Amino acid sequence: MKVIFGTDSIKYPLTGIGRYAYELAKCLSKSSEISELLFLKGRTLSQTLPDVIEHRYPTEGLKNHLRKSRFAGEVYRLTAPWLKTQVLRQHKDAIYHGPNFYLPPKVERCVVTFHDLSVFTWPQCHPVERVKFMQKELMQTLKRAQIFITDSEFTRRELIKYFNLPENKVYVARLASSGDFHPALDSEIAPVLNKYQLNINQYCLFTGSIEPRKNITTLLEAYQLLPTKLRRHIPLVISGFKGWCSDELHHRFERGEREGWLRYLGYTPTSDLPSLFAGARSFVFPSLYEGFGLPVLEAMASGVPVVCSTSSSLPEVVGDCALTCEAMDVDMLTGLIQRSIEDNIWREQASAKGLNRSSQFSWQRCAQETISAYMQVK
Repeated sequence: MKVIFGTDSIKYPLTGIGRYAYELAKCLSKSSEISELLFLKGRTLSQTLPDVIEHRYPTEGLKNHLRKSRFAGEVYRLTAPWLKTQVLRQHKDAIYHGPNFYLPPKVERCVVTFHDLSVFTWPQCHPVERVKFMQKELMQTLKRAQIFITDSEFTRRELIKYFNLPENKVYVARLASSGDFHPALDSEIAPVLNKYQLNINQYCLFTGSIEPRKNITTLLEAYQLLPTKLRRHIPLVISGFKGWCSDELHHRFERGEREGWLRYLGYTPTSDLPSLFAGARSFVFPSLYEGFGLPVLEAMASGVPVVCSTSSSLPEVVGDCALTCEAMDVDMLTGLIQRSIEDNIWREQASAKGLNRSSQFSWQRCAQETISAYMQVK
């Protein structure tokens, strides 16, 4: 089996879909079931993944230049997929995998990963221009793909139902956390926590982009209902870059910091995240919608108790290892957060169960499930 794997999303620092593509590509490169694996970035093919990450490709400079002009950027957006097509036409015996929603036109044997359907099912949680662009592009992808891969059974069922796809065209390849996320000694994580002036086991953590879909408003309302002494002793720590429609949230962060119960770290380097997770008393994630919910898996892999919503794919990831409630239930969320802080018996059980459950998710398994999907390509 010959595979060409798209790597446009793999760039430093690795986050989100880029991390998925990178970890999956590493495991695919070790598979004996793939006779040849090539990596496509822009219109450049490479035989090794390190080249993709470290090398500056000719199209990158062009892309950055064209972004400065709206007209030129539109021209590039329209022509870039066809540049990929020209390359792929020289490898008609290969399966092309687009791991980031998109496929170039006129490619006969192709697989695409849909991570979620939020631009269709939760358009109110995205900027209007993003919704218009992605809906248009993804409708093209739906016509082009032979096989679809999703991160969760929830997204698989949603994709089949929303677009009336045949069940035998959609397959699940579940994600995994990086090996960097694991229980750690205090001495191992102290340097990072000292950097942020945090005390080990003395904060609750949320990580994610600051945007409406993450339901941070509900999180803040719930945390404010905790007893004053408790929330000042165990503050809420929020890590994530400023996303769309978040100005009011940032004003509330400032108020929480002044009142002594919240810390906003902004964007946190990827290298610091494992220590932030391992040092947390609990991880709280009341998201409205996730295609998978990797942060809750990273928390479980770190041995940290989890509180999350019952929305979308999250129950599929946490199983019975977390405290869960409806995403908008502020009072219930407050109670669960307080229990995650104070109930030491539950905390010990949740840590052990979470570690066991997280071990069932691996990039090797994701790669094998992906290869099984490749085998369905005609």
